[in-house]
Parts: sequence; C-alpha cells; structure tokens
Amino acid sequence: MSYVDEVLEIVQKKNADQPEFLQAVTEVLDSLRPVIDANEELYRKNAILERITEPDRQIIFRVPWVDDKGQVQVNRAFRVQFNNAIGPYKGGLRLHPSVNLGIIKFLGFEQIFKNSLTTLPIGGGKGGCDFDPKGKSDREIMAFCQSFMTELCKYIGADVDVPAGDIGTGAREIGYMFGQFKRIRGSYEGVLTGKGLTYGGSLVRTEATGYGLLYLTEELMKCHGESMQGKTVCVSGAGNVAIYAIQKAHQMGAKVVTCSDSTGWIYDPDGIDVELLKDVKEVKRARLTEYAAARPNAQYHEGRGVWQIKCDIALPCATQNELLLEDAKQLVANGCKAVCEGANMPTTLDATKYLQENGVWFVGGKAANAGGVATSALEMSQNSERLSWSFDEVDAKLKNIMVTIYHNIDDAAKRYGVEGDYVAGANIAGFEKVVQAMLAQGVC
Repeated sequence: MSYVDEVLEIVQKKNADQPEFLQAVTEVLDSLRPVIDANEELYRKNAILERITEPDRQIIFRVPWVDDKGQVQVNRAFRVQFNNAIGPYKGGLRLHPSVNLGIIKFLGFEQIFKNSLTTLPIGGGKGGCDFDPKGKSDREIMAFCQSFMTELCKYIGADVDVPAGDIGTGAREIGYMFGQFKRIRGSYEGVLTGKGLTYGGSLVRTEATGYGLLYLTEELMKCHGESMQGKTVCVSGAGNVAIYAIQKAHQMGAKVVTCSDSTGWIYDPDGIDVELLKDVKEVKRARLTEYAAARPNAQYHEGRGVWQIKCDIALPCATQNELLLEDAKQLVANGCKAVCEGANMPTTLDATKYLQENGVWFVGGKAANAGGVATSALEMSQNSERLSWSFDEVDAKLKNIMVTIYHNIDDAAKRYGVEGDYVAGANIAGFEKVVQAMLAQGVC
C-alpha cells in the first residue's frame, strides 16, 4: 500500500464522522501523489502526511449569552489551529448554524495550503460557532461576540493566531470581538483582521476575496488567449465575495447575470445591478425577492438553479458543495469555459472531475479565493508597522499576489506532468513550501 493510501486509511478511521474534512484531505492527498511518490522515503520517515493532517490543537468551548428577552442561550464554538510551520495561524471565524468540528477542520486544513500560496508568512487555522447572527439585534450580536471572545482570547495573539471574518462574521462582529479582546487583555495589537478603518483595518479588505478571484480569473483567461471583455458570467451567492466579484467582473467588461442566497436565485439578463444588490443584502439585509421587485427584467426563482444559465465563466461564491455533478454537466453542455471557486470547496469531487475531464479550466478555492486571506496578511503587516497604505497600493499588491498564484500553480502542475490541472498545481505549490519548513524545523 502506498504512503498516501496508508494515511488516508488512518485519517478516515480517526475522523469517520467528519465528511467535509475527509473530502478535503482525500482531494489534497490524491492530487499530491506525484510529489509524495517521488519523496516517499523522506516523507514517510518524517511522518509528514500524518503531521499535516492532524491539527496542532482543537479548541472547543461553550458560549453563553443573554438574548433580548432575558433568556440565556448557549452555543458551541471551535478554533482549530492546524499548522504554523510558515507563520502564525491565520483563518476566519464562521458564524452559522451548520458549523461543527468537521467543517472547521476542513476549512483549517484547506487554509494551510491557501495561505502558503499567498507567498506570505501565515499558517493555517479556522474557527467558528453554531450561532446564527440572522435576525439578531445589535445588542444580541454584541453579547454573543463578547462572550465568544472572552474564551477565545486565551488562545490568540498577533504572533500566535490571527482570526478574521468569514460567513456571518463581518465588520460589526469583528469590531465587538476586537473591543472585548482589548478590554480583557489590555493590549492593542493586530490580533484580528477585517477591522474597521478607524482602528487598524485595511483598505480593499472588504473587496479582497471577490476582486482577487477576478484577478486570477482574468490571468487564467489571458494565458489561454481569452479576455474577460464581453464574457457572460454566472455567480452564486450574494454575500461579500459574490458582490465584489460581480463588481470587478463588470469593471473588466464582463456581464454577470446571476446571484443567489439561501432561499433562491436571480437571473438578470441586463446584468446584476451591484448597487441595488448591496442595498438589499448589506443595508436592508433582505432576501433577493426585493432585488427582483426593483428590476422589471429580473427573474427570481426559489431553491437552486444558478448553473442552468448559459455562461462563459462560472464563479461559485456561496458555500461548500453547492456545485453538484448535474450542475457541472449543465455547465459543460452550455459551453462554459472556466470555473473558478470564490467559496471554500463549493464544487463536489465528482463535479470537479467532470469539469476537468471535459476541458473546463477549473481553479479551486485554495488558489482562486486566496485574495481575502492575502489582504488580511497585508493588514497584519500594516498593523505591525503602525501605518496604512492607500487603496491603490493594497489593490496593486493584491493583484500581483493573485497573478503570482496563478503562475505558481500552473508551473507546479507542469513540473509534475499534470499540465492544466490547477487543483493539483495549487495543492503541490502550497504543500512544497509547508513541507520544506516542517523538515527544516525538525519534529514539532
């Protein structure tokens, strides 16, 4: 049995109740076979795969808070510090009812390689809670965030672990958490990213994941002799990533015709109105039915369906496992040329394989959505230097990072004889840097 298969068997036995984590590990290790087979003796002797698939630590704690009716509520929270071989743990905090240990581990594992790809010195981690911020008052959000940080602050720091936002965790939540950290620790440091501009945040951070996704997609198209100009794009999601991906796609001359939320989706043949979408989702925090009501040609549909619309480029920006095999078949049938992931692992393994086998240029989230964490690391740099950069400076650095990521994953795929397989290329490029650091630092 090969080393990869041995470790997959161990991981499956230890984590049988964590399907998302198993899916992520299987996808990564399978694509790394050429690298691991070429270095099997060294990696086996140093237990590299066992170490990289087992988190440094997994922290689970309860979060008690009082709602507006005076009732005490209790949630379960997690912080998984996965690997800090190349820098402090770095990864977001997800607030959503679906959050469990397996999902946080999958996200933290993916973060190791994504952070490595940014070329910046940040390790992999992730956290979150099964708290649902939807429908909560500002006071309830503050009560939860303060209780959450009262425990989390014991395990994080600017040179230890630097959390950021994620699904359900925006500027409001980061602000409340940062205030509580400062209050308890008596320390003003860059311990969280995604902060407000008045207290250490970075310009472009809000736009970073969506913008970065398009910078990489544009480079992908360019290197295949194509342009973004005039392309029809389908986007899923209507959160931070989706909104700014749509905005940047329009700036590049493409037309985005779809978006979605947890209840339904919009098809707007005239192109999504970004300002209206921002008003509906960021200001009113309403459903997409309000978007459709304001746009006479827009069609609202309940449930799923974004990927049935004919497009040149598909950008899944909602959540994990949202693009299924039947969706991939529809995209291929409609002539889709490229799929780049704005969300974390939004495409199932069988859908990914189908897209790749049918000639679609597919770039996974580790590479394609790394703009968010890259800009978080740029925020860390600004905090450390006690200064701030202009929008254009940060945006230029972000674009350079995303273009570099594309060429690094393209080069890695070519070096190991899998040219055009950008999933394998991303995993290989991210893995090589982390493993070199692990070997240099000994058994730790």
